[in-house]
Amino acid sequence: MIDIDKGSGNVYSDLEYADAAEMQVKASLASKIGEIIKYRHLTQTQAAEILGMTQPKLSGMLRGQFRGIGETKMLECLNRLGRDVEIVVRKSSRSRTSGHTKVVFA
Repeated sequence: MIDIDKGSGNVYSDLEYADAAEMQVKASLASKIGEIIKYRHLTQTQAAEILGMTQPKLSGMLRGQFRGIGETKMLECLNRLGRDVEIVVRKSSRSRTSGHTKVVFA
């Protein structure tokens, strides 16, 4: 019989990455950017031009190689693809001493 462990919901945390929360946010943003590019039937070259980055950099980001790309740049990419980005800051629940960051798409 194979033992199966239930994941935390963040694969980077499960793999014990030090920056797991940041990596999860970037993965969500990169996934949405890729989804929009596909929906608009853009080639990577066309999308890279719109986003103000090279095609190889875009290709890497869409494949999960986003360590050299900040969240701010990814949010700018969403804006350039015609999406509004809203950042909401609120008090964390009483049960937690520190807050967390998540990405929600409407």
